[in-house]
Amino acid sequence: MFDLLYLAPAGSLLALGFAGFLAWTVVRRDEGTPRMREIAQAVKVGAAAYLKRQYTIVAVFFVVVFVILNILVKLGNLAPVVPFAFLTGGFFSGLCGFLGMKMATNASARTTNAAQKSLNSGLRVAFSAGAVMGLLVVGFGLLDLSIWYFGLNWWYNMHPLAPGQDKIAVITSTMLCFGMGASSQALFARVGGGIFTKAADVGADLVGKVEAGIPEDDPRNPAVIADNVGDNVGDVAGMGADLYESYVGSIVATSALGVAAGLGVAGVTVPMVMAAVGVLASVIGTFFVRSKEDASQGALLWALRKGVFTSAILILIASYPLVKYTLGPGHMGVYWAILSGLIAGVLLGISTEFYTSSGYGPTKKVADAAITGPATVIIGGMAVGMLSTAVPIIVVCIAILASYYLAGGATNFNAGLYGVAISAVGMLSTLGITLATDAYGPIADNAGGNAEMSKLDPSVRKRTDALDSLGNTTAATGKGFAIGSAALTALALIAAYNDQVVMFGKTVDLSLMNPKVIIGLFIGGMLPFAFCALTMQAVGRAASGIVVEVRRQFKEIVGLMEGRVKPDYAGCVMIATKAAQKEMILPSLLAIISPIVVGLLAGLEAQAGLLIGATVTGFVLAVMMANSGGAWDNAKKYIEEGHHGGKGSFAHKAAVVGDTVGDPFKDTSGPSLNILIKLMSMVSIVFASFVISNTLMK
Repeated sequence: MFDLLYLAPAGSLLALGFAGFLAWTVVRRDEGTPRMREIAQAVKVGAAAYLKRQYTIVAVFFVVVFVILNILVKLGNLAPVVPFAFLTGGFFSGLCGFLGMKMATNASARTTNAAQKSLNSGLRVAFSAGAVMGLLVVGFGLLDLSIWYFGLNWWYNMHPLAPGQDKIAVITSTMLCFGMGASSQALFARVGGGIFTKAADVGADLVGKVEAGIPEDDPRNPAVIADNVGDNVGDVAGMGADLYESYVGSIVATSALGVAAGLGVAGVTVPMVMAAVGVLASVIGTFFVRSKEDASQGALLWALRKGVFTSAILILIASYPLVKYTLGPGHMGVYWAILSGLIAGVLLGISTEFYTSSGYGPTKKVADAAITGPATVIIGGMAVGMLSTAVPIIVVCIAILASYYLAGGATNFNAGLYGVAISAVGMLSTLGITLATDAYGPIADNAGGNAEMSKLDPSVRKRTDALDSLGNTTAATGKGFAIGSAALTALALIAAYNDQVVMFGKTVDLSLMNPKVIIGLFIGGMLPFAFCALTMQAVGRAASGIVVEVRRQFKEIVGLMEGRVKPDYAGCVMIATKAAQKEMILPSLLAIISPIVVGLLAGLEAQAGLLIGATVTGFVLAVMMANSGGAWDNAKKYIEEGHHGGKGSFAHKAAVVGDTVGDPFKDTSGPSLNILIKLMSMVSIVFASFVISNTLMK
């Protein structure tokens, strides 16, 4: 009988092969005029220099942790392969971000040049480049999973385990640990990239648009290249590493919970094969992304959604026989759990669009508030973000309840947990194309900047602006999708953590009458706020350095404001790079060290409470910050379209101030919380045995 698990490496090869094909179709296109090439080259150099510096620092971190994990192996707290699993998780996560960034920086000028021909041409180039990022994430994710599953399976066939040990349980327990490497790399990428991009963006806007009154992406602004670099290192490389980590984390947690539910290899087969099916569905979905010339924003959005919806429908069709064949007719509730995850993902996207798109009331009200000044803009945006948390929370709660009971949770607790985890896999199964619609946004944004700086015909900027505006919407919905999937994945990881503790012969009393649990809940509830404070302060300090530098150049470089000489773009890139690398360390260490310290000082119950508290407040805070930032951003763009006086008006300047507050909300602190709540669970799983052996409160 054919082993369906072989579809996982096959899906990996399909994803990587098609990503290579799309990359080839993009790079063979013309980059345009010498000026367009020059601008694109400056962004490429800046992005490559940033990632080289970041990966050097992260490499030191990985070496230190690798040594620590090997010490734990010597002490008998970890399996010998765990340190190497940690390294591969981080390596593939970083590789996804690096290759995705290279593709994005190579695509921006080509998108601009294609937009000279037609809107659809520009859309196809930008989307194809974004699809490379999406397919690399799922391709390398499945490759990493396949290497470890088949490698460990072969090893334990050659070296049988002790009597009483379940081979598949040992394999899934080990595979859980490489998620820590992916999570660590993702956090550094998200926090560092987020600090870089928003420091550059805030600095460019405050001095260029508000003080000097020059347009966005004006070549006279010294921070404009740094801003374009930031779009790539933060919104492409950072997002790719983030969702890679969610993707593999949900699959390995589901696999481990499937074994705990008594499903054996079949419980591993379903999420792995679903991921492979998702690759094929995503590839097919890319062919449905087309638009007409002069299409409205609604038509452009539908062009992208056709691809996503097509992929989702194909996955739903294929999942039914997969579950029936693999688990048997008695477990068809698992299929409906998958459906609940897919539906939840769609509803989260719709909710995010409603609260952040300028086509709907909430964002229009924020724009209206700009008439009276920056303070009311900020108040309005905060209120929108807070109110917007209700629908995602309710949707996720319904998805959790539905998937738990549909999978048989009423009679088998572990089966119910498997249902919750498989719903997260269902939500992420379309990641190949969902991430494409997100990564497309920064490419379109850079294309618009290239058109402005190259002084192309206004019709080109009009087309790139239409693509950029669409990118803002897809980026906002992508963040909602990422946050929702993070919540479900974190819940699955907490359940896997509990199973890991049970494997070591311990139980965790999670009664709310247990003071250790209460302590953990309070500390966990506080951590996302402390983490966001650190990242917001980091952006503020880095942006201050950019502001001072831009002001200096405007003042000291003779002929700059008249356009006779070029600014020193590299100066701003270097300031943002150095600041991001320095500022990303403390928030990242907070996420890694906190669960270990709490576990050692207050015990397993406090550690478990910390994970639960951080997941709850982290999810709500992430939604609020992402949607507030999105509303402020699109309120500014709504005014720039000609409402309330248009560009340069008092309302516009007030909206720009709101947007600069929202930048670190939606692109630094908010998205990083997705990784925070998952990384702490991963760290707790890896260090579970060490904490059990050394906690002060037995």
